[in-house]
Amino acid sequence: PTVVDLTTAGKAFGLGRTKSLEMVRADEFPCRAIKIGSRYMVPTPHLVGALGGLTPALSGLIAAECAA
Repeated sequence: PTVVDLTTAGKAFGLGRTKSLEMVRADEFPCRAIKIGSRYMVPTPHLVGALGGLTPALSGLIAAECAA
């Protein structure tokens, strides 16, 4: 996917939904997040870059997001 939701991106950093939302609102989230309507979305290339590349764990998170 070109974007993932904030909760999925937060999981990649070991963060829960509430902490991820707090961090994005304080402009402290580890990568770029875009507000679309009432939701925050994270561009997948920014997430991958912030994590230092595509890892097996990140691949699993993204695959789970696509299946949902």
